[in-house]
Amino acid sequence: MVLPRRLARFNRVVTNRVTGPLAGWLPGFGVVIHHGRRSGREYRTPINIFRTSDGYVAALTYGVTDWAKNVLAAGGCELEIHGRRLSLTGPCLVHDPTRRDMPPVVRQIVGMIGVTDFLHLRPAPPADQAD
Repeated sequence: MVLPRRLARFNRVVTNRVTGPLAGWLPGFGVVIHHGRRSGREYRTPINIFRTSDGYVAALTYGVTDWAKNVLAAGGCELEIHGRRLSLTGPCLVHDPTRRDMPPVVRQIVGMIGVTDFLHLRPAPPADQAD
């Protein structure tokens, strides 16, 4: 059971507008900056995201939504987190019923709502090292 689409719509219309300005600073939150697959328009989506040993992971609490599809299609995104802006690459959908990359408390919460799909991302190499 992933969260209902109606809740996703409410969050997009109401909650994201309230949390958006703070999400880049709050623990466990970040703002994904991505571009529409067809429109090319820039979007800023507040999400729950956590550091892993090799990058970042976001629980797909509403399934594979537009922001995740955009990031997958583009091969990466930018992330505002802890007041910094990072380039992320190599998006990878992972199905993990153990939820092992989530912090323990979050693992319990996403477990209660049945989330088993996650988007993993790695930091992009610095521009002077990219070839």
